[in-house]
This record gives sequence, structure tokens and C-alpha cells, in this order.
Amino acid sequence: MKKLRKGLTYTAIVTTAIIAILYISPYRYLLKGISLTYLKGKSSANFYDKEDFDLRKVEKGSEILPLPKSAYYNKAALTGAIMDMLTKTNTGSYLVLRNDSIIAEHYFNGHSDTTASNSFSMAKSIITMMVQIAIQEGKIKSWDDKAINYLPWLTGPYAKELTLRHLSTMTAGIAWTEKYKDPFSIMAKAYYSDDVDALMQSTPVVDKPGEKFQYQSGSTQLLSMALRKATGKSPSEYASEKLWKKMGMEAPAYWHLDKTNGTELCYCCFNAISRDYARLGILLEHQGMGIVDSNFLQEARKPYKADHYGHSFWIANQTQDPFFFMHGFQGQYIAVVPSQNLIIVRTGAGQQRGELPTPECIQLYVKESVKMFGRK
Repeated sequence: MKKLRKGLTYTAIVTTAIIAILYISPYRYLLKGISLTYLKGKSSANFYDKEDFDLRKVEKGSEILPLPKSAYYNKAALTGAIMDMLTKTNTGSYLVLRNDSIIAEHYFNGHSDTTASNSFSMAKSIITMMVQIAIQEGKIKSWDDKAINYLPWLTGPYAKELTLRHLSTMTAGIAWTEKYKDPFSIMAKAYYSDDVDALMQSTPVVDKPGEKFQYQSGSTQLLSMALRKATGKSPSEYASEKLWKKMGMEAPAYWHLDKTNGTELCYCCFNAISRDYARLGILLEHQGMGIVDSNFLQEARKPYKADHYGHSFWIANQTQDPFFFMHGFQGQYIAVVPSQNLIIVRTGAGQQRGELPTPECIQLYVKESVKMFGRK
């Protein structure tokens, strides 16, 4: 018994020492990361993790944009191929809209029409649309503005060459490697740090911007910081004013913060209900609805330095029915198929970033949904 007590005491001392060392080290964020993942039986971020973060509310307005149900609403069973994919990927929701009406709406695994879930990198498209709105309002001159005009602390050999367009198109060339399951990566630090602004201020521009596509979440975080500087408002406040209220969203949204009353994690972590994700699809299908400039949205879905990526939107032009889409980690999707007037929303877990540029699952959802609900 004495040996057991001595062993437990030793373990407690060592554990306390490790925690103390981590707390005062550059790896302090690991304490938060471990508590929100491994101690909860998870290996990385998950699409329900908003309950683990401080949040800022994106207020909705008093009027709601109707989402009528089609005369064929849920009358046709989803194809076996769709159901197989939805099942094996731990899906939360799957919605299909045709001509702005819901024709299929299905929820799984306890998810419901009132469940707000993490968009992950779909938030990148939201930030880009908000920057475009700021340009329309004259708060930002153009996409070709130098980022250093808004972020004077930028460092690196190419800091003065970086533009807002480079940040939106993933051609920024910052010192950033996109690794999702490495606890020592800059991605993990960005997600679990309590000072994301300081992290970004220590991230230099090391490669010549505009030369090549390299997907970097830090680019969107920098873009959001420029937006915050230009508008004088938090991204949540600006999103509420310029998107959520104007679009007549059904429920408020929530953005993860790095700490209480802190900074939004704008490269990810925008939480909304699936029907409001569908309303964003309507905004895109209808060329901005007078909220986001239609010419810009046309440009945003054209390839920039990669044939599968434009201005924060993914592009699938080589498929039978070309489409463009917003995409987040673990398979969060808002896909628009212009030729078929179809919008597809899928939330859940199961797909990983390694399946890019156009994952098999979204190709299947589009192909099968066109087969079921497309123009006859």
C-alpha cells in the first residue's frame, strides 16, 4: 500500500510539473487542445465543439427569408449511393434545394433543424464575401490593396507585396503548413491558442505572393484582421449587420473566440443551422442578391492559380454538371449547381482534407442529387 501511495504521489508530482512547464512554455495551447480532444475521446476538432469554446453571437434580424418546401418534399427516398455515403461518414444533416425550395431534408445521429454546427473552413468563403461588402461600402479600396496598409506589423521579405487578393486566393506565401492532426503544428496552435492575433503577427510572408496556390488557413485569419481594421467592427458584428440580418436567417450563428471577449477564429469555426447554410447557398445561386456584388461572385468561382480554387471558393468545372462549393474540414459543404438550380448542404464528420481538391463524397452528392432532382 505504501508503494502504491508513493507511486501515485510521484505520478501526481510529475503530472503537475509537466502541466506547469507547458503553462509557461510556447506550448501552453496544448493544455487546451488535450482537454478538448483526447480527454473527450477525440483525436482532433469536431463539428460540435462550439460548446467547448468562448463564442460571439452573430445576431439575426426580425424577418426570416422563407424556405418553402417543394411539392415533392421528402417524397423520394435518397438513392442507395447517397445513403451509403451519409451513413459511413457520420452525417448530421443533408439538404437539397431546387428553385429555392427544399426538396429533401434529412437529419441523422441526433442532429436536428435547430442544431448549430461548425462550418470549419466554409467560414473562409464568408470572410471573403464580407471583405467584398466592405469594398462595396468604400471601407476598403479594392482587392489589390496592400495588406500592410491594414496590418502594418507584417514581416518577411515579401510583406510589402502581399495583397488582400492573395489572402483570399490562397497565394499569400506565408510561413504556414496546413496540418490538422499534428499537435505541434501552427494549425493546432491557431485553434487552441488564447491569442490568435499574436500568432498571426509572428507569421512572416516568406514566399513571393501571387505565384502559386498553397492552402493556408492563416491567410484567411490575416484577411479577417484587415477587415476588422477597415470596418472597426468585429467579424461577428459585421456578419450580423451585412449578412445574417439582410439574408433573413432563421437562427443566430456563433463564432469561436480564442478566449473570453477575444478574437474570432475566422478561418473556421462559424456555427449555424443547416437551413441557414442553405440560405447562403441561395445567396450564391442568385449572384449575391444585391448584398454581394454579382460580378465579384462570378470572378470568385473562376480559377486563380489553381484550377480548383478561386477567391475562397472551390471549383469543380470538369464534372458532368459543373458546380462550385464552400468546403470545411470533415465534409461540411454548401454546393451550388447552377445548371440545375440545385443547392446541396451536408454537415457532419468523416471526410478529411486529404481528399481535395474535389472529394469523392461531394461529387457523389451532386451526381446523385442531379439524377434525383435535376431538370428532366
